[in-house]
Amino acid sequence: MTDKWLVGIDLGGTTIKMAFISHYGEMIEKWEIPTDKSGKTITTDIAKAIDAKLAELGQTKAKLAGIGMGAPGPVNLETGLVYETVNLGWKNYPLKHHLEIETGLRAVIDNDANIAAIGEMWKGAGDGATDVICVTLGTGVGGGIISNGTVVHGVNGAGGEIGHITSVTEGGAPCNCGKEGCLETIASATGIVRLAVEKLSESDAQSSLRTLYAENGSISSRDVFEASEQGDALASEVVEYITKQLGLALANLSNGLNPEKIVIGGGVSRAGEHLRKNTEKYFKRYAFPRVAEGASISIATLGNDAGVIGGAWLVKTKLSAV
Repeated sequence: MTDKWLVGIDLGGTTIKMAFISHYGEMIEKWEIPTDKSGKTITTDIAKAIDAKLAELGQTKAKLAGIGMGAPGPVNLETGLVYETVNLGWKNYPLKHHLEIETGLRAVIDNDANIAAIGEMWKGAGDGATDVICVTLGTGVGGGIISNGTVVHGVNGAGGEIGHITSVTEGGAPCNCGKEGCLETIASATGIVRLAVEKLSESDAQSSLRTLYAENGSISSRDVFEASEQGDALASEVVEYITKQLGLALANLSNGLNPEKIVIGGGVSRAGEHLRKNTEKYFKRYAFPRVAEGASISIATLGNDAGVIGGAWLVKTKLSAV
């Protein structure tokens, strides 16, 4: 039923991104609604939003093949149960069941980073490759691993947690997961800022970051990368450390997976070639030579659309009988 639309949904902490997408991955309509941070009305809000958008477009639910949705946290792929999403207060929450009841549509649920990886594989920087590592550098660090065209979920839905690879084995910064020294504490936007501020406090070296921090009381990860590109020595030290740890983590993963494509997404990826080139330098240093030869590193191309496109792929491949 290639004339039906696929519904892709990406649940974020601030907004829920939604889209109607064709069987061939073409964007028909996309929009977003606010996220109920209590987590209580999310499925109802989604159902109302779908109904309203269909009415606006002069269509009925018969036009929709089903829903593919990404949610934060580990997910049980069989039942659509979200094991835990701290920010929404969910614990063993039957998201698939509630979504299907509210919308009257069949649904398939996966982790949000996984569906972003699927989106990049299908229509983005993955360029159709079936062995892909996707790492998202945002407020935290997420990831999705695709091996031979299949997302690696693991025994209890926690596969692909790239952000929680231990990078600092002793005395690392505390992570929200409860461990210390995770990659997330280094390569996330918050980790980058933390490292830059620490560097400023430890050194009297001149830096444009020092001026920005004095004027605004804060700096951003973007400020760090821009200062580094402009030749700021202190900022460059921070970028070198971040990309070394990221390159090392990706190399270690790749030595076990031998991917064709490594895709870097999330807000930090807006640093573009400066981030990509530095990460690639360290990746090639630490990866097994044949693994490094087989993999290319690129910046994600779909931006905020990756999740909804990945959700549509789930409908296309998992709910094809609809």
